[in-house]
Order: sequence, then structure tokens, then C-alpha cells
Amino acid sequence: MRYGVFAAATGILAIGQAMAQEQPPKLSLMQDHESVYAPPEPERPDQGVNEGGVHFGLEVRYMTDYIYRGVEVFDDVGDHEDSPNFQIDGLLSWDLGKLPHPFIGVFVNVYESDPVSNFQEIRPYLGLDWNLRPLLLTGGQVSYLYPDRDDMNTAEVYGQIKLDDSYFFKTDAPILSPYIYSAYDFDLYNGWYFEAGVSHDFVIEDWGIVIRAEAEVAYVHNNQYFTARDDVDSGFQHYQIGLIGKYSLNHLLNVSQRYGEWHINGYLYYTDGIDNDLQADTQIWGGAGIGFQY
Repeated sequence: MRYGVFAAATGILAIGQAMAQEQPPKLSLMQDHESVYAPPEPERPDQGVNEGGVHFGLEVRYMTDYIYRGVEVFDDVGDHEDSPNFQIDGLLSWDLGKLPHPFIGVFVNVYESDPVSNFQEIRPYLGLDWNLRPLLLTGGQVSYLYPDRDDMNTAEVYGQIKLDDSYFFKTDAPILSPYIYSAYDFDLYNGWYFEAGVSHDFVIEDWGIVIRAEAEVAYVHNNQYFTARDDVDSGFQHYQIGLIGKYSLNHLLNVSQRYGEWHINGYLYYTDGIDNDLQADTQIWGGAGIGFQY
């Protein structure tokens, strides 16, 4: 019995020595095995871009002429042809997910050589954008206000249908983005304006440049604003082709888009009339400006 107790004690002591020689378990927040969660990705240059529900855009530019729907507005005022027009266009929109997105905005044209009013036109507008891909729908109302020229003030409702043709071509970006646009003046002229057009963006990513080529053609119906002579107020009114270039200041200055997207913009257009009995101008015009989006 005495030898049995001694043998048992010797065995317990041997087991204790063996356990003492083993490496103790690590108590650490960082485990040796691989985590079930992916490691954090490095920050992307575009990380932090406004993905919230409210977006803002602003563009200021100087243009050689103020041409709208093929007609040079106030071409008979000022000191001389091609005096610069200072233009401001601001837009505030709300992203409501799958619902239509409301927006409000205002366009202002300033011409310092105008003897009546430097603020020639103030154009507030509002509406809704609805993305039903491949259709992009827009509709709303716009007012045309001419300070100190109240007899010119008017208003209209408008709608546009644009086709996102990347849906059919299986491309990352649209190819031609064809659209049709219509507006009805319900205040002063009680007439229709229709427009159809296409556009394409040429992207040079390494240089931060996007060049948009666009073309449009317009038809008017019972709209006396476009009457030139013989009381003709219907027909194909004008066509226009243009190039718009955007150079990313974020790319140039290596600034993250979390602070918004900044661009230097350039414009070049050619406008010409179609029906000589309708009001339209033949003009090469353009300008430059700066834009901001957030």
C-alpha cells in the first residue's frame, strides 16, 4: 500500500512537470488564426463623395452670347456684338431612392452693357426626376422673369424623356442618350416648343477630361415667340451642334472628391435656323466657366 501511494504521487508530479513545460495560452485581442472579417480596404480617392439625400450644383460662366432655343436674346442692346454675358446656374435636388427626385434651381443672365437692367433674365425652375431605367423622366415648371421688362414675363410647363441606351448596349456608360423634350407656354404665347437630341461623352480618365458632343433639332407649334414674318408660328425652327469640355480640378490638384467635384468648363456651339419664316439666329458662340457639384 505504501508503495502504491508513492507510485501515484510520483505519477502526479510527472504530469505536473510536463504541463509546466508546455507553452501557456496567449491572452491577446489579436489571435493567431485568420479573422472571419475582411481587413479594412485602403481609402479610395473618391471615398467620401456625397451619398446623402441632398445634392447641390453650381456653375458660373462667361459666354460670348446669350442664345436660348436658337434665338439670341437681347441681341439689339448693349455697346457691341459679343459683349460677355455672365451666367449663374444653381440646382438643389433631393434623392428619395426609388421615388421621383424633386429639385429646384435658378438661372441668371447678367449683361453689364444693357441700358435697361444688368440682370436681363432670372429663370427659377422646379421639377421632378424619375429614374425608370432605361427611361429617365423629367417634368416641371419654369418662369421667365425680365426685370424692368415686365411685358416679357411668361411661364411654361415642360417634360423630357431620355433613353439610357447602355441598358441595351450592355455598356458601362450611355452611347447616344437620345431624348425628346416638350414645353408649353401657358402664360404669354400659348404655344409649344419641341426638341430632340443626342449626346455622347468621350472620357480621358488619365487626364481628368470629359468631352461631350451633342446635337439637337427643334420644332415649334402655334408659338408666336418664334414668328419672324408672315405670322408663321409653326415648323422646324433651329438646329444646334456643340462641344462641352470638362477638366477636373480634383484631378489637377489631387483633391479628394469628398470635398465636392470641381471642373473647369469650356463651350463651343454652332446654331442655325431651319425655316426662314421662324425666328432663329446663325451663330458660332461659346465661353468658359467653373462648376461645382456635391
